[in-house]
Amino acid sequence: MKTQNRRDFIKDMGLMVASAGMASLLPLDTLASGKKEFFRISLAQWLFHKALFAGKMTNLEFPVKAKKDFGIDIVEYVSPFFNKKESDPAYLKELLNITKNEGIQNHLIMIDGEGDLGNLDDKQRIKAVENHYKWVDAAKVLGCQTIRVNASGKGSENEVKTAVIDGLGRLTEYGKKNKINIIVENHGGYSSDGKWLSDVMKGVNSPYCGTLPDFGNFRISDTKKYDMYQGVKELMPFAKGISAKTFKFDEQGNEPDIDYTRMFKIIHEAKFRGIVGIEWEGDGFSEEEGIRKTKALLEKVLQQYRS
Repeated sequence: MKTQNRRDFIKDMGLMVASAGMASLLPLDTLASGKKEFFRISLAQWLFHKALFAGKMTNLEFPVKAKKDFGIDIVEYVSPFFNKKESDPAYLKELLNITKNEGIQNHLIMIDGEGDLGNLDDKQRIKAVENHYKWVDAAKVLGCQTIRVNASGKGSENEVKTAVIDGLGRLTEYGKKNKINIIVENHGGYSSDGKWLSDVMKGVNSPYCGTLPDFGNFRISDTKKYDMYQGVKELMPFAKGISAKTFKFDEQGNEPDIDYTRMFKIIHEAKFRGIVGIEWEGDGFSEEEGIRKTKALLEKVLQQYRS
């Protein structure tokens, strides 16, 4: 028997996802009334980074925990927890089979540690772009629509912007060939400046390149913070997902430092209809309780738009 190479595997698994997986996902977008849902809720793997780094949980166990413990059937992975198996066909097939059998949607993979897409050195920037290709391939196999990358680099604001537009643009072309979105989170440095990142999006100018607005990541430096509401508003025209960050809750179950009503009004007015990921990062509750409280808050917001 001829040995199946990685390219053939990716092609075959992609066809399997398209034919077998999509049909089960379609009804999730629509209410019983036939009205399109404002958003669906996913769970970000980073919530369990302590357990994952300590070996108390594995990447393969995460999606099942999301569904069975929290009733969330859409998941967001983080690259380090693949433990360098992102190019292993057998490993990806195992993860895909687990999620398919449990009726779980693989939404996106957050990529870190693969180099700066805004490196001012051309060779280093291109190397960083190529380092991300394997994650596009893995996302395609798993049936993800998207990978999240970082718009990072060292230099002046304009120098890094020019370099990021080039690096991100090159990676987006590879994503486009594989029908995988490449999105950028406001994740520190220049990328936490909503105007700067929106300018990057305009520079790349591709429907396969977008943003992942995160409510809690608008700190540009130790001394400079960007207005979160202004930042989300600027990033929404390009948004292909939302990271709903929470740090604490009051007695009514609201996030006292983030006005969720105001935030989701901005998101709704931008005509966003997609997936909102839970990212609890506080220390006043356990991970499990933080997830449940964030989910309850999102469901309360969602109910307001159903009535």
